Amino acid sequence: MESLPEAVLIRILASLPAVDLVLVCRLVCCHWRNLVDGAELWMLKCQQEGLTRAEAEEENWQNFYFLSKKRKNLIKNPCGEEDLEHWGEVENGGDGWKVEELPGDFGKEFPSEEVHKYFVTSYEWCRKAQVIDLRAEGYWEELMDTTQPKIMVRDWYAGRSDAGCLYELCVQLLSENQDVLAEYKSETVTIPQDNDASWTEISHTFSSYGPGVRFVRFEHGGQDTLFWKGWYGVRVTNSSVTLEP
Repeated sequence: MESLPEAVLIRILASLPAVDLVLVCRLVCCHWRNLVDGAELWMLKCQQEGLTRAEAEEENWQNFYFLSKKRKNLIKNPCGEEDLEHWGEVENGGDGWKVEELPGDFGKEFPSEEVHKYFVTSYEWCRKAQVIDLRAEGYWEELMDTTQPKIMVRDWYAGRSDAGCLYELCVQLLSENQDVLAEYKSETVTIPQDNDASWTEISHTFSSYGPGVRFVRFEHGGQDTLFWKGWYGVRVTNSSVTLEP
């Protein structure tokens, strides 16, 4: 192995699983550590696995590789397939939260065929939240403090065409001690009665938020504006929190 040209050694290393490169190969010797820490090896792995981006070359390609491979929705049960499972701090105003099948009464189908259900609110404020533990999801401290990957937040909401409603979204980046380091809070969205019941996406991107972020708290909710008994309030579904390279 010592006699191999460096370019050949990099190609051999690039064929190994990424975890083995970091936890095993990097410890073999100083030369291998430098190769594993270098950009060329990870650029090659990204190329081999179709992970590309159009930005400048001064990227930490190792972090880009891991973030790309780990990219997933960190919100659990985003569409109500498990009723209210995984949602905490639930506020059940009026008749409380309910899960219904799309399109629902006086509603429209969702833009994606993969979404089949939604949560719906009642005649007083209904709220629910999830707190995402980033370390438990595999995003280590150094990555969050140094690379500070973009944190993308998305939610979808709609009213029913025969009732008006309100909607709010609040997302916080929290420290180890649950201190708020950054926050996005939407305006209170008012959907009038006799609306077209179309689904609307709301999104926000956290970037350059500083070191110390360990948790993401996602909260949304709403109510109807006619105070009708039952479930005539805002409908929400397909919520997502993702970390982007």
